[in-house]
Amino acid sequence: MFKQLTRLGVLAACILAANHTAAIQERHSFDVSVTIPVHEAYVLPSEPDWMGQEQLLAWNLVTSQLGRLRKNFDVKNLNGGVAARLGAEPYLYNGRNRIDLQVQFNRVALTLDPIEVVNANEARVGRRAELDIAAIEPEGGYRGGEYYGTVHLVFDFLAP
Repeated sequence: MFKQLTRLGVLAACILAANHTAAIQERHSFDVSVTIPVHEAYVLPSEPDWMGQEQLLAWNLVTSQLGRLRKNFDVKNLNGGVAARLGAEPYLYNGRNRIDLQVQFNRVALTLDPIEVVNANEARVGRRAELDIAAIEPEGGYRGGEYYGTVHLVFDFLAP
C-alpha cells in the first residue's frame, strides 16, 4: 500500500510538473522616452518622428506639379515673441538643375533675415504653428531627375 501511495504521489508530481513546464511564455520589452520642453521657451515639432527623416514632395502626374510639405510645430516663449529665419537658401538640386523652395512658418515667408513669426501675446500662452514648404516652378518648367535638398530653420526667442 505504501508503494502504491508513493507511486501515486510521484505520478501526481510528474503530471503537475509536466503541465507547468509545458506552458508557453511570451515576453516583450520596449523603450519608453519623453522630451519635456523647457517651460520658458521652445519650438518643437508636434510630430517629432519626421525630423530626422527625408521628406518627400510628391509629384502630381496629372498637373505636373510638386506637392507641398506641411508640418506643425508647438511654439512658446514666456518672455516675448519668436522670430525665424532660414540658415541657408532652400532648394532641391539634382546635379544640373535647381528647384527653389518657398518656406513659410505660421504663414510668414522666411528669408535669411530674422522676422517675427509669433507675437509675444500668442507665444506667452503657446501656439501651434504650421511649417509650409512649396516648390517654386523654374522658368521652363520642371525637368526630370532625382532632386535632394536641405531646409535649415533658425528660431530666435525675442526679448520684450
